[in-house]
Amino acid sequence: MKLLAAAAAVAALSLAAAATPAPRVNDAAITANGFPAKLSDYGFFADGAGHRPAAGVTPYRVQTPLWSDGTDKSRFVYLPAGTTARAQGEGMLDLPVGAALVKTFALNGKRIETRVLLHRADGWIGLPYVWNAEQTEATLALAGKRIDLVTPAGAAISYAVPNKNQCKECHASGGQVTPIGPKARNLSAEWLRSFHEAGRLDAVPSVARRVPLWEDRAKVPIADAARGWLDANCAHCHKPDGAASNSGLYLGWEVTDAAALGVRKRPVAAGRGAGNLDFAIFPGDPDHSILAYRIASLEGGVAMPELGRASVDPDGLAIVRAWITAMR
Repeated sequence: MKLLAAAAAVAALSLAAAATPAPRVNDAAITANGFPAKLSDYGFFADGAGHRPAAGVTPYRVQTPLWSDGTDKSRFVYLPAGTTARAQGEGMLDLPVGAALVKTFALNGKRIETRVLLHRADGWIGLPYVWNAEQTEATLALAGKRIDLVTPAGAAISYAVPNKNQCKECHASGGQVTPIGPKARNLSAEWLRSFHEAGRLDAVPSVARRVPLWEDRAKVPIADAARGWLDANCAHCHKPDGAASNSGLYLGWEVTDAAALGVRKRPVAAGRGAGNLDFAIFPGDPDHSILAYRIASLEGGVAMPELGRASVDPDGLAIVRAWITAMR
């Protein structure tokens, strides 16, 4: 009898668990006016501590990522039930109203912040959330925050969580906040196919020339590795409708004009950031190229990118210098 009672109890628990709906995203938190105070308010994760995505939240990675002081990043895209993203050639996926992009930054296994981009009826909005010491919750930091950290390379830095307005400085296109990461050319063919087969993408975009995987940079042409790094780290500002459009220096993956890329191009709006150098890129000579000079700097008004880093990316700098050196 005891065995039968125990079996019945287990069966009852199993039925109860099966009847319990899987955690779902709070669509209203994404689309309504206002700024949710906690990351958990959105329901993006089935368990905040484990960072396990909820139903409808899909992990993804980019081929070559933005450098952010050596932090590890976890990326997720959420689409509301019944909606799909639309392919737009090799460029940015067109995500519907109610969609969200979620990116968590971690260092030495500890989450620092999670940034969310929310697609509301009146456009996209970016919000930063800072994780607590217990790693159980992240709270809204509209004003941003400074956090003292040590990078994997051993550098002590003042890590900057961007404020709400600073999100606009990178995520700006034509005066509007837009996503910058999930472009078809910077996503793997396998992921795009899987997203399509899951009914979340209307078609698998055709990509003639994909940004290489950053960890494969030693296996691909130097120009491809360097251009991929510049696309991820610089092109969101250095494009015709970006914050640095007045520079005339356009560093996107799709750019083919050598002068627009900076080859023997004299600075237009660099000011003292030019470092008394004559050309953005002096072929064969990275030491006399403004591009390499600014990537290597941490000085205010000189360092590029301006935001999102408090240390130099040694691998990124090395590949850009190698690319310039190989030019003739």
